[in-house]
This record gives sequence, C-alpha cells and structure tokens, in this order.
Amino acid sequence: MENNNEKQLKRVLKPVHLWAIAVGLVISGEYFGWNLGWDVSGTIGFLIATLIVTLMYVTFIFSYTELTTSIPHAGGAFAYAYRAMGPFGGLIAGYATLIDFLFATPAIAFSLGSYVHFLHPTIGILPAAMTFNVAFILLNISGVKESAVFSVFITILAVAELLIFMGVVGHHFKMENYLSNPMPFGWSGVFAALPFAVWFYLAIEGVAMVAEEVKDPKRNIPRGYIYALVTLVLLALGVMILTGGITDWRKLSKLDYPLPEAISIVLGKGSGLTKVFASIGLFGLIASIHGTILASSRQVFAMARSGYLPKGLSVVNSRFKTPHWAIIIGGGISFIALYTGTTGQIITLSVMGAVVMYMMSMISLFILRKKEPNLERPFPAVVYPIFPAIALLLSAVCLVAIMYYNFSISLLFYAGLALAVAIFVALGKHKSRIMDDEMLNAPAIELEKAV
Repeated sequence: MENNNEKQLKRVLKPVHLWAIAVGLVISGEYFGWNLGWDVSGTIGFLIATLIVTLMYVTFIFSYTELTTSIPHAGGAFAYAYRAMGPFGGLIAGYATLIDFLFATPAIAFSLGSYVHFLHPTIGILPAAMTFNVAFILLNISGVKESAVFSVFITILAVAELLIFMGVVGHHFKMENYLSNPMPFGWSGVFAALPFAVWFYLAIEGVAMVAEEVKDPKRNIPRGYIYALVTLVLLALGVMILTGGITDWRKLSKLDYPLPEAISIVLGKGSGLTKVFASIGLFGLIASIHGTILASSRQVFAMARSGYLPKGLSVVNSRFKTPHWAIIIGGGISFIALYTGTTGQIITLSVMGAVVMYMMSMISLFILRKKEPNLERPFPAVVYPIFPAIALLLSAVCLVAIMYYNFSISLLFYAGLALAVAIFVALGKHKSRIMDDEMLNAPAIELEKAV
C-alpha cells in the first residue's frame, strides 16, 4: 500500500514568504538580461516594450490569482489547464511551465558566474555557474521552510541593494544620454525587445507552485502576489531608466553584468565600493536561482504525481518533506543548458515557455467560468473579462514576436512539444484517467500541518 507521507507537502508559508519567493524568483531580471533588449530596440524602444509587458503582467496576475486561490495545486497552470481542457490542455501547459522555470535557472547561473568572474577574473564563468547550481539544489532538498526563511533574508538584501544602486547612479543620470539614439530600429525593435522586457517579471507566477505549502492559501496567495508585483514594477522601471542615463547605453547592452559595470563607470573600476557592490549584487541572483529551483521542482513533482512524468519524481523525502528527485532532475537539465546555450538563447526559450503558459492559464480561466460557475473563487479576476482578455492578447503578441525574431529557438520549443505529445499518445495516457483527485475537485489530500 502506498505511503501517503510520500505525497505530502508541509503547509508552512505565510505572506512574507510568498512575497520573498515571488520577488526572489524575479529579481535577477533587474540585475541582468533586460539590458539585452537595448541592443535590439534602444532605450525608448525598450521602455515602450517594458510598459506593454508591465500591463500584461498586471492584468495577468490580477486574473491568475483567481486560479491559484480556487485550485491551490502545486502543478499551477498544468492543473488549471487539465481541469479546464483535459489531458492535452494539461500537457501543453505543463510542458510550457517546465520550459519556463527549468531554463530560467541556467540563465541565472550564467549571470552568477559572470558576476564572480567580474570580481575574480581567474575564476571561470562556467565552473562558478555549476557550483552555484549544485549548492542550491542541496539547499532546496533540505526543506521548504528552511529555504523560505533564506528567501526572505536574501530577497530583502537584494531589494535593498537595488535601492542603493538607484541612489548612487541617480546622481549621475543625464537625460541626453538616455535619449541618445532612442529607437534605432523603430517599432520593429519594440517587438524584438518584448522577450527581454518579459525577463523583468518572468517567474512571478511561480508562487502557484508552492500553493500546497501555504497556510490559508485563499487569503495569503493574493497578498503575496500583489505586494510582489508592486515591488517589482517600481524596481524594474527605476533600474532601467536610471542605468540608461549614466553613459552611452550601448556599452551596457551586451553584458551579463550591467549593474556592476554601471557602478564602475560612476565610481571607477578601481574603487573598493565597486567591488563591494558587485559582491552584494550576487544576492539578487542567488535569490532568483534559489526560487526557480524551488518552483521548477514543484512543477516536476506535480506532473509526476499526476502521471505525466515518471512516478518516482513525485516521491517526497521522508526526512525533509521535499521532492528530492524532482529537484535533482531539474538540476541535471540546468547543467545541460549551461554547457550548450548562451544567456540570450536560454532567456528567450524560458520566456517562450512563460508566455505560452500565460495564454493557457487565461484560456483556462475563461473555460472554467463557463464549465464550473459554482466553483468557489475567493479572489475573482479583477475587471473580468477585460483583464484576462488583455493578458491573453498581450501574451499572444509576445509569442508572435518571439517566433518572428527567434525562429530557430521557436523550432526547438515546438519540436520538444511535439515529442512530448507523441510520447503521451504512444503511452495511451490521453485515454486514461491518471490525474490525482486535486486535478478534478477541490484539493482532497490531507497535507501535513506545520509543527
């Protein structure tokens, strides 16, 4: 007889933990990656792209919370799409979510390696990235409460550093620098920059993956999301605009460590404060790599528990109450990506998974409103149906832009999806009721209470 303890997760997370996990998941997007958008759009072109994406995320989050509070399941969009559209809907949403989080992790690891290399040029980028990957796999295995406490600490430090950064570079901001060659590629550059604007907020939806580990999820999940979104919008706009005005922005548009380089321009490369800032800058990246490993492992866990991935990946460690095999497998995929891709390619692939997942989530929301009108909805979508419709439309625009400007990466994404569908059909899983009870009804599994 199967031991129920092997499928149970602890309910220990509070709003402050959710804020920390959400901001921690995303905050690396303020430290690197976004500046690659300047390279294809210029400063004003990228500002327009960022405002479009910010609107997408505001409308998405205020719609997505309806799903996360109504169906607090570790599978997130995978669970919502299955419940709304059946096995194939669940497969597409689950695949997209896995791509989103599993490839965000190596992108962040690359930047961590670049920061360490900036501080200590004798240390190679790849060895440093690998080391961080291993360290945070082990931390996540050690327990969700322990890792959540770490998230709060490291996220507060990361936010504080970005505020200090804005204070330092703000005194050197010049509007003529920011407005120099502002849209070199016109409106086509705005669309080309959308994936890098998404990187500012990508992974905030990961809070849904720890829904089964939240105390009073119907009350606390919306609070965590809203506090995090406000924090991230202010940081994203502040960092992007102020950094663009301190020098010729083209000097920063291709780097994996734009903030330390910006500080070195302001204070001088030999300044001790530059080294100190770069060292503290590791906190933001550490917060995000920790959070993406946490979220991706819960997605693997949920899909395995529901029969979409090998059942062994749903085993929960008897000592730490964490899905250790799911964490380890995710780490292995991160290692492969680090060896085979570049930061820009990995970011684009991760963003593509994210926007497909956003589209599937909004479609699920509309379907469930019709299919299950009596479903308890503790936090209904704001301004329904306008907000979810805007989120769906802008997500579709982002997807088209990514496919147009990144054809080979798009082929890779869809080839992977085609393979997943082929295996799914070959194994006959589309004909079987393989889902756990939570996918079809309100969560029924008793989860262990916090001690």
